[in-house]
Amino acid sequence: MRLTSTLFLILTLLTSPAAAQLATDHSTKNSFPLAANATAAPILYDPADHAVVARAAADLAADIRAVTGIATTTTTTAPIPGTRPVIIGTLGRNRTIDALVRASTLDVRRLRGAWESFLIIVVRRPAPGIPAALVIVGSDRRGTAFGVYELSQSIGVSPWHWWADVPATHHAALHIAAGTHRFGPPSVKYRGVFLNDEDWGLHPWAAKTFEPENGGIGPKTYARLFDLMLRLKANTVWPAMHHVSAPFNRNSANAKLADDYAIVMGSSHAEPMLRDNVGEWTDAPDRFNYATNRDGVRAYWDERVRSNARYESLWTLGMRGIHDSGIVGADTPAGKIDLLTRVFADQRAMLAKNIDPQVDRIPQMFVPYKEVLDLYRAGLKVPDDVTLVWPDDNFGYIRQFPNAPERRRSGGSGIYYHLSYLGAPLSYLWLGTTPPALIRTEMTRAFDQGARSVWIANVGDLKPAEIGVTAFLDLAWNVEGSRTQTQATFLADWATRTFGGKASPAIADVLNRWYALNLERRPEHLQWWLPGQRARRSPLTPVQIDTRLAAFDALVADLDRIEPAIPPAQADAFFELVAYPVRAAAFANRRYFAAERYATMIDAQPGIARRWGADANRSDAAIKALTRRFDTIANGKWRGFMAEEPADNQWTSYRTVPLALPAAGLIDDSPPPALRPASDPSIIEAESVAPPKGWRFVAGLGRGHGAMIAAGGTASLSYDLTLTTPQSLAIDILPTFPGGGGDSAFNLTVTIDGHPHAIVIPRTTGDPAWSAGVLDNLLSVAVPGTLSSGRHRVTIASADEGLAMDRLRLAAPQ
Repeated sequence: MRLTSTLFLILTLLTSPAAAQLATDHSTKNSFPLAANATAAPILYDPADHAVVARAAADLAADIRAVTGIATTTTTTAPIPGTRPVIIGTLGRNRTIDALVRASTLDVRRLRGAWESFLIIVVRRPAPGIPAALVIVGSDRRGTAFGVYELSQSIGVSPWHWWADVPATHHAALHIAAGTHRFGPPSVKYRGVFLNDEDWGLHPWAAKTFEPENGGIGPKTYARLFDLMLRLKANTVWPAMHHVSAPFNRNSANAKLADDYAIVMGSSHAEPMLRDNVGEWTDAPDRFNYATNRDGVRAYWDERVRSNARYESLWTLGMRGIHDSGIVGADTPAGKIDLLTRVFADQRAMLAKNIDPQVDRIPQMFVPYKEVLDLYRAGLKVPDDVTLVWPDDNFGYIRQFPNAPERRRSGGSGIYYHLSYLGAPLSYLWLGTTPPALIRTEMTRAFDQGARSVWIANVGDLKPAEIGVTAFLDLAWNVEGSRTQTQATFLADWATRTFGGKASPAIADVLNRWYALNLERRPEHLQWWLPGQRARRSPLTPVQIDTRLAAFDALVADLDRIEPAIPPAQADAFFELVAYPVRAAAFANRRYFAAERYATMIDAQPGIARRWGADANRSDAAIKALTRRFDTIANGKWRGFMAEEPADNQWTSYRTVPLALPAAGLIDDSPPPALRPASDPSIIEAESVAPPKGWRFVAGLGRGHGAMIAAGGTASLSYDLTLTTPQSLAIDILPTFPGGGGDSAFNLTVTIDGHPHAIVIPRTTGDPAWSAGVLDNLLSVAVPGTLSSGRHRVTIASADEGLAMDRLRLAAPQ
C-alpha cells in the first residue's frame, strides 16, 4: 500500500474510533518514536507473563520490520538506560508494569477486573535513564494481545496479512501519538468463528499444500487461524468437524496451541462437551443413545472434560444425533425434553467434578438449533447460568431473539450465524455474498434485544468470506462504534484499510453494487427449482435478465479499469478479495442465463440460440480459468483451496440438474444479441418516502437503495400513487423474523384510501414460503383487491419489530 501522511492518519482513525491518530509517520508533540532514524524501539515482555504475550511481542517485531524494514529485538530483561522501549504486559504478570502502577506512574483503575481491555499509553520517564516508553497493558492475557495487534493494525499491518496476502504499508518512520488510548471491554464476551463444510476448500488445501504432514487441518493451520482471530479481536473457535477432518482434540498439540494463543475452544450444536462425534464416537452409531446407553455416552463425555479441564473452553451442553441429526432415544417432544433434562444434569455434574464445584462459573452454552428449538419452545428448561445461543435460519435471518424473561437470565443469550451453509433448500459455499448490511441489521437487532454473551459465525472455509468475517467481528468487538456505518461506508473503510490509495473508492463502489446484485440471487442459487422438483426456467423477464447481466458487465468493466492501477505487491490480495468473487459471480450469471436462453430458443431460433450457447460456454470456461488462477497466485500458496462452486455434483441438493450447454460443434461464436437494460416503472421503492419515527432506513439492504425496518409500535409509512389503469398491489419484504419471539408471524396493516386490510405473514422455517424467501431474499405479500385508476394513498404499519419493507409493486390484475 502507498499512503500519504494524511491518508495514514485517516487509516488509523478508521481502524477504531478510540484509536484516532494513534500512529503517524512523523513526529508530533511528545509522540513516541516506534521506528525512526533506522532504529526501532526494543520490545520488552516478562517471562512470567502468558504465552500469548510472548507470541504477540514477536509478531510486533516482525510487523514493525514489515512496515519499515527496520529490525528490532524482543527481550525479557529490564529496560536498558538510554533506550525508549515498548513494554508489553498483563496486569499482575509483568514486573515492570506493576512497578509503574505502584508508583502511580500508570493509572490502570479502569482496567482492573475488566474483560479483554487494554491501554496503549506513552509514559514519560518511567524509570531512571529511560526518557519514554510505550506501554501496552492488558487487563487479562487476551487484552494484552489485542493491544499489541491494535498497534500492528494502526501502523499498517492488516489482520488479513497472511490469509489474504494483504501487504504491509511501507513507512520509513513510525511515531505513536502521546496520551492514553483505551480500548474495551468488547461488546460481546465470546466471539469467533466456526470452520465448517471444509471438504472442498480448507481440508484439501491443508492436506495437499499447507500441511500434508498431518493429512489435513492440524496445528499449522490452526496457528494461522488463531493469529487471525487475535488480530480481529476475536477469542473463540469452533473447529472443523466433518468426516474428512481429524478431530481437533485427537492431536493434543491442537488444544495446547489454542491455550498458548489464549483462544477459547468450543464446539457446535451437534458436538456437546467438546466432542467431535463424527470422528471420535467409535461405538456403533445406534449406541449414541442416552436412553439405552447412558453409561457409555457419559463416559465418552467425561473423558473429554478430564482431558481439557485445564484449558479455557466454552462447553456446549445438550445432545443431538451423531452428525447434525435429531436426538435419538425418545419419540415424543415430552420424552425428548425429559431426556435432555437428564443430559443437562449429568453434563453439569461432570463439569463441577472436574473443573469447578461452582458450576455456574464455568462458561456453558446451549444452541437450540433446528428441531431442538422446537423442544425449547415446547417447555425445555435450560439452567439459568447457561447461555442460550439462538440460531439464524442458516441464511442470515435470525429465527428467535431473547424475550424479557430470557434477557434476565444470568447466562444471557448469544447468536449462531451463518455466512456459509451446506444444506436445504440450496447450499451457498462459494463466494461469500452475505451483504454487510444484512449482517449489521440482524446482529444489531440481536444485540439490542440482549444477545451479548456469544456470537459465532459459521464461515465455511474462511476464504472467500473475508469481508463478511470482518464485518461480523468488527461489530462483536464494538457494536456502538460500528452500528452507524452503512454498507457503503463500511466497504469504503475496508477498502482503505486493505488497499489504500486512489483505487479504494472505486473498489468499495464495485463491492457495494456486487452485494446488491447477489442479494437478489446468490450465484449458488441460480436455479429456480428445488431437489425433487422438475427443472424450470427463472421467472425473470427478458428485460429483467438483460438488466441484471448489464449490471454485472458494468462491474467487470469497472474492474478492468481498476486492476491496472493496483500495485504489483497488492495484486494477489486484489485477486483474492475483489477480482475473483466479482468476476466469478458475473460469469456464473451470464453462464446460467445464456444457457437458459439457449434451451428456450434452440428449436424456434437456432441461430440466436447457438450464440447464447457459445456465451454460456465461454462463461463456464472463464470460471474454470479463474479458479485455476487461484492455484497459482502467491507462488502457489493457495493451490487446492478454491473449488469451482464447492459441492457441485457431490451434494445432491446443490445442483440437481447440470447446465444444458450446447455441444462444441453446434455453437455460433458470434456475439450474443445486445442487452436491453431498462428500469421498471411498476416498482415503488420503500425508501421513496422519509422514514417516520418508529422506522429506520438501512442502506444497501434490499433491491433499491435500501429497506425500511420497523422498530415496532404504531408508526406508519404512506405512499401517494397515481394510476392510469387498474392495478393489483404487492408488498415485498425481506424474510426476517419478528423480534422478541420466534418463527410466528408478522402482522401488517395496509390501509388504502382509509380502508384497512389486516395481513398476517407466517414465518416458519422449512416451509415452501421460507425456501422461496431465502433464495430470493424476498417475500412478496399480495394486498387484497384491485386499485382503480386515479389517485390513492397507501399506508403501511406493523407493530412487530424487524419487519423489513423493500418495495411496493404494481401489476395488471390477473
